[in-house]
Amino acid sequence: MSQPVKSARTLRSSEKGASEGAPESAGSRRAAAQRLKMRRELASAAMELFATKGYEATTVDEIAAAAGVARRTFFRHFRSKEEAIFPDHDDTLVRAEAVLDAAPAHEHPLDTVCRGIKEVMRMYASSPAVSVERYRLTREVPTLREREIASVARYERLFTRYLLGHFDERAHHVGNDDPLLAEVAASAVVTAHNHVLRRWLRGGGKGDVEAQLDHAFAIVRDTFGSGIGAGRSAADREPAASVSTTGEVLVTVARTDAPLSEVMRTIERALKDR
Repeated sequence: MSQPVKSARTLRSSEKGASEGAPESAGSRRAAAQRLKMRRELASAAMELFATKGYEATTVDEIAAAAGVARRTFFRHFRSKEEAIFPDHDDTLVRAEAVLDAAPAHEHPLDTVCRGIKEVMRMYASSPAVSVERYRLTREVPTLREREIASVARYERLFTRYLLGHFDERAHHVGNDDPLLAEVAASAVVTAHNHVLRRWLRGGGKGDVEAQLDHAFAIVRDTFGSGIGAGRSAADREPAASVSTTGEVLVTVARTDAPLSEVMRTIERALKDR
């Protein structure tokens, strides 16, 4: 089986980092933080105006004025007013991709994808009230709904590429179901995430949404996980945890870097088999 295929964007970033020979500077981090802060301020102003004046009646000039900046500043951060209520998606996509790129070799690729999409959930969960209001707006305004769908598609493409990278692309031929399985699994992860997110938003953004997400991902993993990465070498397939029993005692031995979700699944399977 081939190694995971990194995206062109990631490769370009790696090459740039190697050529510069230095980590990201404190100045560039501050600039990125200031950029995100301004994007969020513009998004907050846009959402408040959409809620009070209505989406169609609100102009870019009004959004910029409410945020205390010039019109040109708005367009340095967003291409349109509908884009303004999704200020974090670009940065979240970068964080999700970073999770995939830094995945340990032993980790099941579907578990890696589930960890990556958690970055999206954390984005929403960081500001529940804002997320709930944004959800209401996207239900009412078709243009915003289309923008949200486009954002979801970007995540799905990222995760599909990652899963496909765990198969030999030369083997993608009729009769080989690996590419189909990878695409279905990526869609299932995104669907599970969106189902849990919508339920949480409809409930007013209350409750432990990460625990709900873990439960949904366990279902996806049990349903689709057995085929993903089946061609890995024996070393790569080293289990995250092993279980032995003595009488009524169950003993679990796990690697210190093993994902908790995989350890728990190993224990659950052992208990069911008793």
